[in-house]
Amino acid sequence: MSAEATNPATPGPVAPAVARRRSRPRIDLRRLGRAALLGPASRDRLPDAIGHVVEAHRAHHPDADLEILRRAYVLAESSHRGQMRKSGEPYITHPLAVTLILAELGAETTTLTASLLHDTVEDTEVTLDQVGEQFGEEVRYLVDGVTKLEKVDYGTAAEPETFRKMLVATGNDVRVMSIKLADRLHNMRTLGVMRPEKQARIAKVTRDVLIPLAERLGVQALKSELEDLVFAILHPEEYAHTREMIAANASRPDDPLAEFCDAIRAVLREADIPAEVLIRPRHFVSVHRVSRKRGDLRGADFGRILVLVNEDADCYAVLGELHTCLTPVVSEFKDFIAVPKFNLYQSLHTAVARGDGQVAEVLIRTHQMHKVAEAGVVALGNPYTAPADPSAAPAEEQATADGERVDPTRPGWLSRLLDWQRAAPDPDTFWSTLREDLAQDREITVFRPDGGALGLPEGATCVDAAYAQYGEDAHACIGARVNGRLATLSTVLRDGDTVQLLMGQDPASEPSREWLEHAHTPAARIAIQRWLTAHPATELETGDRETADERATGEGDDAEVVAAHQGAGSAVRSPAAEGGAGAAVRSSDEAPAPRPGDGVTVVGRPEASARLAGCCTPVPSDEVIGFAVRGGVVTVHRVECAGVARMRDGGRAEVDVRWGDTTECRVTLFAESFGRPHLLADLTEAIASEGAEIVSATVEPPAQQRVRHTYTLQLPDASHLPTLMRAMRNVAGVYDVGRAQHQVSA
Repeated sequence: MSAEATNPATPGPVAPAVARRRSRPRIDLRRLGRAALLGPASRDRLPDAIGHVVEAHRAHHPDADLEILRRAYVLAESSHRGQMRKSGEPYITHPLAVTLILAELGAETTTLTASLLHDTVEDTEVTLDQVGEQFGEEVRYLVDGVTKLEKVDYGTAAEPETFRKMLVATGNDVRVMSIKLADRLHNMRTLGVMRPEKQARIAKVTRDVLIPLAERLGVQALKSELEDLVFAILHPEEYAHTREMIAANASRPDDPLAEFCDAIRAVLREADIPAEVLIRPRHFVSVHRVSRKRGDLRGADFGRILVLVNEDADCYAVLGELHTCLTPVVSEFKDFIAVPKFNLYQSLHTAVARGDGQVAEVLIRTHQMHKVAEAGVVALGNPYTAPADPSAAPAEEQATADGERVDPTRPGWLSRLLDWQRAAPDPDTFWSTLREDLAQDREITVFRPDGGALGLPEGATCVDAAYAQYGEDAHACIGARVNGRLATLSTVLRDGDTVQLLMGQDPASEPSREWLEHAHTPAARIAIQRWLTAHPATELETGDRETADERATGEGDDAEVVAAHQGAGSAVRSPAAEGGAGAAVRSSDEAPAPRPGDGVTVVGRPEASARLAGCCTPVPSDEVIGFAVRGGVVTVHRVECAGVARMRDGGRAEVDVRWGDTTECRVTLFAESFGRPHLLADLTEAIASEGAEIVSATVEPPAQQRVRHTYTLQLPDASHLPTLMRAMRNVAGVYDVGRAQHQVSA
């Protein structure tokens, strides 16, 4: 059976001051059990056992039809009759308690009906077809969504596959997860007589999966209590210490939060703003977190002040009065009304201080915002009832400019989760990836150039954005621009960034193995891993990489160092890093003659000859360093060149070098572009127009619709280099121009 024994894991509140919210007292299971044993009442009145549920339901839905609740209770009580919980109460007390939790949050009648029946198919002879025949397809779907899969059929995979089934069902009807969260809350409340190891196992799953889901669905009332119950089981010592701190604060003769409330009420009365001002005590986990952050807590740290008003405009009016008449802590201000959180949460956050240093956090919201903040998606009622007039649909359900529906019942995080779970190859991968995904508890929004938006977890990179937008077609991504600037695919995105993904057209495109290091979303990681599993590295590819490494550590006059690969998904890749896949290699007789280091002076060694390194092609004004090589030659590198580290590791002696008076220079540039006719002609024309002489040029074979050009150029003045690079970058089809960072044969 899904419900566990009674004997709560955590005692009740230590004092009225620490009650989390004003609500009905917790139901007496023994009295409820006695009422349940009386059996169903006559058809002309409701059974006494569901009186608590009816009272709570009518408070939110005064016109609700209660006949369906009566019939659901009759079926649940008769089917569970004779079943007992481990604590000795009749089993019917569990679905009644779960239904009461949802009724207090404001769930509509269909959800409560399914809640009363949620264990009937799993634990009794009642079938889904019978539920559908008596209560309709909606109730049947909800009951099916929360029904566990049998261990006899799935073995150790039963739990992860049950959650997978439940999440898929939630994607079609978010009320499935509402029932599951209430079910787990009651089971956690009554977990005390279970074996310690089983308590810990259930608490860890609750912590890793269900609490994050409650947060994402905005059901803060359930999330807070679940956090405290898990805290008490997994961290009993810290829980006991936190409880002592809360009890000690409750016994204080003075209450700074009450004094703050009086001051705020006076300010709002003077401004003639009708408002309700309440103290919101922090729950145990919140107090524990604040104490770890701030050390010793003061009286105002044990709660926050909640100001409830009638209209959105009143929220800002209250904020203005508080910041005018009291001392605001400006750094604590956050506006979640103009920019709501991804879980529907809306509120203004601020803080005010008084002369003794006490600081009180203040939450300002309307009554409707408060209802949603507490109950999240449960407060939506039945979100799937279509309005009679489509133009009257709520704003959050209107179509966006790019045709996508912004639906609070199918938020972006849920859509992404449903997408990647289809590709999860086995239950273990799904279960571990689900926990990792839910551990990322903050979401950012990045924008596409066409005005569309992508929701991503905090810490996501351009790799994640590519797979979020294109799915497995993102294998062809070759770079990105972030806020208009070229960026590697490993770039971490920030909230509000604009991301343009550069896509090749080659159907045989393949992802880099290094992308896995920078993929944070499950969708990206699973897609990349699936491709890599299907295309294991060949011996030839391995040999090519080893050859490149050998070339990088070779010796000799011309043993310039191959620069390290610039990172996963870089828009710039050196030929060596490409592993020889289509990279053009010039023979020594095709390359320009070795050029002396004109304009470079070797300090203290006037007889030494200097040569500018081909791997980084320094030009006057670059910060440079020299290394002695064979034949008394000093090779000169830019200090940021990747070859510098390799030279040092190879034991090369460092030599101090400086630029002379000359400004003439020779430099190697690369241009990355998409293939198109006449591109080479346009590039050479742009180079010539800036007065540069082309010493040599190489165009590599196209790869993934990308073409790399490498030019060695003679410039009359090094100061013209930025202008030249800008002119090359302005050629149509060219998306990057940079200084060479790879080996150039001499």
